[in-house]
Amino acid sequence: MVDLAPYRAVLSSRIRSQLAYRRSFALDVAGSAGVGLLEFLSVYVIFTNVTQLGGLDFAGVALVFAFANLGFSLADIVVGHVDALPTYLRSGTLDAFLLRPLSVLGQLVTSDVQLRRLGRCAVGVAILAVALPQASIDWGWGAALLVVAIPLVGAVIFAAVFVAAAAAQFWLVDGAEFTNAFVYGGSNAASYPTSVFTTPLRAAVTFVLPAAFTAYLPTLLLLGEPGPAWTPAWLGWFAPVAAVVAWVVALTGWKAGLRHYTGTGS
Repeated sequence: MVDLAPYRAVLSSRIRSQLAYRRSFALDVAGSAGVGLLEFLSVYVIFTNVTQLGGLDFAGVALVFAFANLGFSLADIVVGHVDALPTYLRSGTLDAFLLRPLSVLGQLVTSDVQLRRLGRCAVGVAILAVALPQASIDWGWGAALLVVAIPLVGAVIFAAVFVAAAAAQFWLVDGAEFTNAFVYGGSNAASYPTSVFTTPLRAAVTFVLPAAFTAYLPTLLLLGEPGPAWTPAWLGWFAPVAAVVAWVVALTGWKAGLRHYTGTGS
């Protein structure tokens, strides 16, 4: 059985250090919330010129945005800082992680926690609170469970994307900008109905980078919409499967990367 005590100790110390400077922490949270609001503003501006986007009205698109935003923010809080791996690789400090009798990925994940991302989470929750009553939803236990499950499954998928991007750094070493294009580009793609994209791009964000499974497809289920031919709503039921596959790929890449790593030689 894995002893989680060392991870909890490190994580709690990181949390305490961030909360020690409350004014700075509050400003960071407010800044994160501001980013989320600005991103949603782009959705609002689009609907000043159209009544539907990708077959969904404003409430439906707001749900897609909120679920994607909330899922990505949760993943960013927990594992977003793994994108600091290139710094460890260049400085050789990753060797210290390898010398400890603990999982390297576990140490990296618990080395920090991005609590400032709570501001963006709050934006997602606020948009959900406003959009859910406006959307055409046949409420029942199933719908209520979907509302809870969608951002959680989305967070699991986005977390896998973060880890996969970090794993690529073992070969790229200084390729954070390249992998961020997929991580943050995937988040942006997930915030809009996949049906607005061209067929090749729609296939890419569904079956290669599973962004569509984080918000759009499950939202179609919630709204009772059939979805377009290439991405029908029933695919949303496979979101947990997509999460498992994403993590299998991410962990396989991570283990291969660790085997490839040879240290700095210093």
